[in-house]
Amino acid sequence: MKILIFGASGATGHHLVSQALSLNHIVSAFVRNPSKLRVHDDHLRIIEGDVSDHKSVEEAIEDQDFVISALGPSNPFKWDIKLIAGIQNIVIAMAERNVRRFIYQSFLAVKDNRKELGFLINNILPVVINGVIVDHEAKEYFITESKLDWTIVRCPLLRNGPFTGSYRHGEYINSHSIVPSISRLDVADFMLKQLSDNTYIHKKPRIMY
Repeated sequence: MKILIFGASGATGHHLVSQALSLNHIVSAFVRNPSKLRVHDDHLRIIEGDVSDHKSVEEAIEDQDFVISALGPSNPFKWDIKLIAGIQNIVIAMAERNVRRFIYQSFLAVKDNRKELGFLINNILPVVINGVIVDHEAKEYFITESKLDWTIVRCPLLRNGPFTGSYRHGEYINSHSIVPSISRLDVADFMLKQLSDNTYIHKKPRIMY
């Protein structure tokens, strides 16, 4: 499979690239700064570009089978208008190039998802890291309004823990923890499994321990 990964140089993006390569996929990593991607492989193509530039996004999407996004704001207290424009560019370019399958990494605390997930997620996080939440809400809107075969993966707080392969997923699962978190390695594993599983097309599964 030919996979294009946006946000490939980020913490989760690195794991997506490495795991995809270990599964023998042909990977294109779209990054703003190639020096930040510390992965090397014969089946890896690094594409330097800016997601807010439609032409570079469209060229990267050409001839891909799947697109994955791990794009997120570098500052959790601000929303990044360039990233929101980037998701718009990705959605439009995928439609133009007839690439339909899109996996997007989002966050549990988006407004339409958090009501039953406890006091912290429903009341504290929207105040503390509102920029991240608003960013994901805006990007989710453009994705769900598209005609792509999208899956939005809603994650709790991400951490650099070990790979377990033992996690729960579903649209309505609840947390067993006051402050739910999950290893980025497990998130990458779940996102890549969506490439060969249609269960969550046009759905927004949660993932947690």
